[in-house]
Order: sequence, then C-alpha cells, then structure tokens
Amino acid sequence: MPRFSKQRLDPVEPPYDAETAAALEALGPPIALFGVLARRPERARAVHGWGSYYLSRRSAMTLRQRELVIDRTTARCGAGYEFGVHVAVFAGKVGLDSAQVASLASGGPDDPCWEDPADRAVLRAVDALYDGDDLSDELWAELVRAVGEEGAIDLLLVCGWYHAVSYVARVLRLPDEPGTKGFATTIR
Repeated sequence: MPRFSKQRLDPVEPPYDAETAAALEALGPPIALFGVLARRPERARAVHGWGSYYLSRRSAMTLRQRELVIDRTTARCGAGYEFGVHVAVFAGKVGLDSAQVASLASGGPDDPCWEDPADRAVLRAVDALYDGDDLSDELWAELVRAVGEEGAIDLLLVCGWYHAVSYVARVLRLPDEPGTKGFATTIR
C-alpha cells in the first residue's frame, strides 16, 4: 500500500471551546480524523448525526458484517489509517483472525480463510460496489440471503459512508493512530 507525504491538515488542539469540545465528545475517541472534522464543530455534528448512531449501533447487519464492510471498503480505497483503526478496535471483537485481516487488506472473498457463505457474500458485494458501483441481480440475491433486505440496504449505506471517510483519511495523509498499524497489520 502507498506511503504518503506528511499530514496535510492538523486536528484541533486543546484547549477547546465548548462547541468544539461537545462536537469531539459526540464523535468518539480523540483520534486525528475526528480532530480534523471538528475544525468546524457544525461539520462534526453533521457527520456524527448522519453516520454514527444508526450505522454503528442500529444497523440490520451484525457487528461482524458491518466490520467486514468497513475493513474491506477502507482497504480497497487505500485508507490505511481507517483500516488500522477498525482492525485495532474491532477485529478481536468480531472474531477476525490474522489470515482474514490480511485477506481483507489484499486478498479476496474466495480466499480459503472465508468459510462462511455470509462473509463471502458481504465481501463480494463490497468488491462489486468498489469495482462497478452496482450489484448484479445474482449478487443482490446472494447478499439478501446473507444479511436480509434491511441488512443489504445498510450495507450499501455503510460502504458508501466509509468510501467517503476513506477519501478524507487518505487525502489528508493522516498518520496511523498510536496502537494501530494501518496496513502493516496484514503482514503474513
């Protein structure tokens, strides 16, 4: 995966005014991405309101399926920063082993580590969306069998949302967060 030049924009730094502090608290842990978004607290609140609550806490997909979507999307978009954050926080929680993490970064849904047909269907859908911005009728049917109709809609939203997040993280050249390894987590 590519290595980038230095970070392009600095996140807000303490001391924070009350509006910025509230926006940062709503977004979550004090990582660089959230600090950059909070340079304009109204933007941070909008991002939190659109993507955060429903897509992370109320989705019709399982937590594992959601993380497969996020990890594969950020990997395909070359956003090592966001990939590393999610792998560090969620890989263990959702039962991803090192072969699966490596496959998410640089393999494919037909790699031997993906035994569950639902995992493969989710990954195939993410790859098809990345490659062609659409799903064939056959792939749509496979996805609905794996995650249900509501889960399929949520997959589209999560995939699109993390495509946007990947643009931000990649273009801003955000360095890996402490305790994360970006794409270095995939060394076999």
